[in-house]
Amino acid sequence: MAASSTMLRMPSPFTTLALCILAFVSTTLFSPAAAAESMTLSDDALSNIPSPGDDFDIHKGKLLAPILIPRVPGTEGQLRTQKHFVDFFTENLPEWTLEWQNSTSKTPVTGNKDVPFANLIFRRDPPWAQKGDVSRLTLAAHYDSKYEPEGFIGATDSAAPCAMLMHLARSIEAGLKAKWETMQNNGDDGLDDVQGIQILFLDGEEAFHEWTNDDSLYGSRSLAEQVPSYFLTTHWAYRAMAALEKRMRELNLLETKPKRAFLPEVDKDATRFSRSYIDDDHRPFMQRGVEILHIIPTPFPIMWHKMGDDGEHLDLPTVRDWARITTAFVVEWMGIQDFMPGVAGTKAKRSGPAATTTTSRRTEL
Repeated sequence: MAASSTMLRMPSPFTTLALCILAFVSTTLFSPAAAAESMTLSDDALSNIPSPGDDFDIHKGKLLAPILIPRVPGTEGQLRTQKHFVDFFTENLPEWTLEWQNSTSKTPVTGNKDVPFANLIFRRDPPWAQKGDVSRLTLAAHYDSKYEPEGFIGATDSAAPCAMLMHLARSIEAGLKAKWETMQNNGDDGLDDVQGIQILFLDGEEAFHEWTNDDSLYGSRSLAEQVPSYFLTTHWAYRAMAALEKRMRELNLLETKPKRAFLPEVDKDATRFSRSYIDDDHRPFMQRGVEILHIIPTPFPIMWHKMGDDGEHLDLPTVRDWARITTAFVVEWMGIQDFMPGVAGTKAKRSGPAATTTTSRRTEL
């Protein structure tokens, strides 16, 4: 449902995108204290975070262009988009595993006909990880587009975020592999909690007729039924991403020059948080206590759910900057800064003393 305001070529105080970062599948995921265990990226590491470049070209870009089509569940566009994801990971990231989570549902516009929904779950775990004994940082975006108006593309909502996640996965692969190989060679595998990463391409986020609890979030509601219940606030993670954006701007690594930061609420007071939220794919997981960092604009952009939400209206420098910021966030979270191409041997700076994560029951999604 949601989209990025400054991915569109228009003035707006908001610079966010339709992307959920979910910390779930384990109760042992980072807390604010345990986050100190992660390493602050060096300037060299930040400088080497790759930009997607021409892969985000709206006509010929290998990542984005194939998604800039109508992607309504149960249509040829849905199948083409699924094939694009599968082909990309098969050809470029063969060590990532794929799990399909399929469901069907009736909708207000299809009567008694069941519509198929398919969530694609791409995972990358350490080679020594045992099934059911791994926690994962999870990044999610929906890939379907609206049923009406006919021909609606949804470039910000949410083709561009899907392309960002593909770029992110490709960018971190070498670092993940190098870190895990080093740990195995040094005999360090199995000493710490096992941390992997997964990317969810969620289907059926959009309503077919009118947004209600039943006519929306078809794919995420089905998938969330497999998730147990825990909860922790994540404003500390927002601050971590905002700090990366600030440093990347100071190093002139980003293309855009906004009057307001993409992530402006670093100093938001605890009293300003409320129980209200923007409904999106995160809701079924949030209701089960999953830790959520939801990156989304309010108000929605002027092109939201209109035919003008297409590739021609994307502000590509903003899209590319968001891709680099989110990649940097994941590099820092996964602790692979010293293993990224171009920064081998660089000593990253610790943000604080190492913290021990609590051991507790894990579950498999």
